[in-house]
Amino acid sequence: MKTTIKKLEKSEVEIIGVLEVAEFEKHEGKALERIGERLELQGFRKGKAPANIVKENVPEMELLEEMAEIALLENYVKILEENKIDAIGRPQIAITKIGKGSDLEFKIVTAVLPEVKLPDYKKISKEQNSKEEFKKEIVVEEAEIEKTILELRKMRAEQKNTESHAGHENMTEEEHAKLHENDLAENKKEISEKEYPEFNDEFAKTFGDFKTAEELREKIKSNMRIEKETEIKDKVRLSIVEEIVKQTEGEIPEILIESETDKIMYRLQADITNVGLKFEDYLKQIGKTEDDLRKEWRADAEKRAKLQMIIHTISEKEGLKPTEEEIEKDVTQITTMYKDADPARARAYVEQMLENEKVFKFLEKQ
Repeated sequence: MKTTIKKLEKSEVEIIGVLEVAEFEKHEGKALERIGERLELQGFRKGKAPANIVKENVPEMELLEEMAEIALLENYVKILEENKIDAIGRPQIAITKIGKGSDLEFKIVTAVLPEVKLPDYKKISKEQNSKEEFKKEIVVEEAEIEKTILELRKMRAEQKNTESHAGHENMTEEEHAKLHENDLAENKKEISEKEYPEFNDEFAKTFGDFKTAEELREKIKSNMRIEKETEIKDKVRLSIVEEIVKQTEGEIPEILIESETDKIMYRLQADITNVGLKFEDYLKQIGKTEDDLRKEWRADAEKRAKLQMIIHTISEKEGLKPTEEEIEKDVTQITTMYKDADPARARAYVEQMLENEKVFKFLEKQ
């Protein structure tokens, strides 16, 4: 493989590379395996078709692009190591030439860790950790438990009320309309507490592997304690991070800001899709374009990018990098659960999440 490295502005590096055809074609087997896992062919169970059958049923360009993705993901790490490039964030990868029997040509632009002037982050962490507001004893009040139990009883009463109005498939249109009217009228009535099921052993069994009401009560109490502990931990982390970010100096690479903006966009698109809307329709409803949203998120994306630089720098200084075994374990879980997941994106996500968690735990111990 031949590469040319060029330094760009704002702490970015451009890598122009050529992967020789012989090396490129070594990735065909793995590419066919990955394509086969998501391909449905008549006469074969999904993911069970032989490689030669998969190859016959896949467009040549799709196979080449899959090979390129695997090859570049594998060689990107080698390029960074060989050229001592301290990359941060997700790279922008473009294939500039691809074809059967040809070398693979590509261009990668990645951000490198700029000179970051960190404050005394250990001292800041120690000061934030020792704040009185974070030292209070966690107490779960009986009133909180009773309120949750009341909500569970109400939920079961509403479910029972809904089920009692089901099963009218053979009614005439007129009968359905009348029933619908009655249902609307009944739904407007608040179910009184007297109609809630009693909190007893039988009630507890409807919520899982509980033998007694007391077991369910203890589980509710335990969950509420965990929620309160998590809430305090999140507040401590936010307090530490905000102070370190405030006192840190350093240039933020544009590619990192774009990457963080992309993440916000992906999350919004997923949320919109999950509630059954089309993202294009959502944009029309709010009267904005994607560019409008990206501009609005600019300040938040800059802050997130700066935080990633800080975490990465602390990770390097304190030796808190996740191991290859840890990364592979989580990537495998994601790609197994979500067959269409982009392995490169999954790996970048896992690396960042593991590094974040290791740094946060380190700061919490100061």
